[in-house]
Amino acid sequence: MQPMVEEKLQGLVQVQPVSFMVSDGFLWWTLESATKFGLPRLVFSGMNQFVPCVSRAVFEDRLLDGAESDDELITVTRFPWIKVTRNDFNTVMPNPNGPTMEVFIDQVKSMSNSLGFIVNSFYELEKVYIDNWNSEKRPKVWCVGPLCLAEPELEPQKKPFWIQWLDQKLAQGCSVLYVAFGSQAEVSSEQLQQIAMGLQESKANFLWVLRKKESESILDDGFEEKVKGRGIVVKQWVDQRQILKYQCIEGFLSHCGWNSALESICYGVPILAWPMIAEQALNARMVVEEIKVGLRVDSTCNGMKPGFVKWDGLMKMVKELMEGEMGKQVRKRVKEVAELAKMAMADSDGSSWQTLDMLINELCNKKQDVRL
Repeated sequence: MQPMVEEKLQGLVQVQPVSFMVSDGFLWWTLESATKFGLPRLVFSGMNQFVPCVSRAVFEDRLLDGAESDDELITVTRFPWIKVTRNDFNTVMPNPNGPTMEVFIDQVKSMSNSLGFIVNSFYELEKVYIDNWNSEKRPKVWCVGPLCLAEPELEPQKKPFWIQWLDQKLAQGCSVLYVAFGSQAEVSSEQLQQIAMGLQESKANFLWVLRKKESESILDDGFEEKVKGRGIVVKQWVDQRQILKYQCIEGFLSHCGWNSALESICYGVPILAWPMIAEQALNARMVVEEIKVGLRVDSTCNGMKPGFVKWDGLMKMVKELMEGEMGKQVRKRVKEVAELAKMAMADSDGSSWQTLDMLINELCNKKQDVRL
């Protein structure tokens, strides 16, 4: 892939000036390509700034070395209001003896030697962590999000059945829980059965998005018939933003991938966090403990560890989010944060637009200085 990219880049620089390169953090070799052409390289980061900032503090200060167990809470000394466990990082770091470790190291090295990061977040959401990162001589961070608010929303020519169902619930004055766990995490059939039972017994209205393969393990038990009238299962891709913007959606049971979490925040929907892989456990800490726009699903292992969740524990937290006092508090808070997100993306004077202007001015001037 690298030779093809460099061939295209060679043709591009011959016909017009190029000031900098933006590439995904997983494409570590693009730093080499940018360097060949004398271009600053920026990494596009699909995560927030909370995760890398807290992770850096934990690993540089070796805070996990003294933990007696994987679920012992450890205070992050640079941010003493934050507590983490070793479990929060077990899904972030690859197996040191596995084949992906070498690629992971290459990615970290290339990101560390790049000029900076373009982050899908906004200053008002996590100013402490953005300022902390940029105060040190590290690759700089520019927050230019939430990018979901920059994309035009296109109404489908024909409404899919789940949107028609939401229209009905909206007309009935019902509240609905949206349930989706992303496209990467594998959920066992045993866990899916527990989720189905928890949703069924919660008596909440819900829209549950499942991959077709996953749906087979629960639909054979007549689940859809049992929840008919108040719950539907969707076995195909959905436009998540189209669902979240519905006023009847009053909760999102989510894996806490950053894109999903940020979209939920932008549309003022509180999150019931259930992290599963990668940095999702740290995202959940941010959502629940830092910005307080969600609640946390309790697993049988530990409240902040991605683990097996029993149906009664899920039922309890669904009820709390949709009907309880804590649910009311996080619902109020997430609507406040949603307004901050809109302000950040306001034309010309929003913080994210101002940051983008600063980035372009700084990078274009830097390239000009290199030419001189």
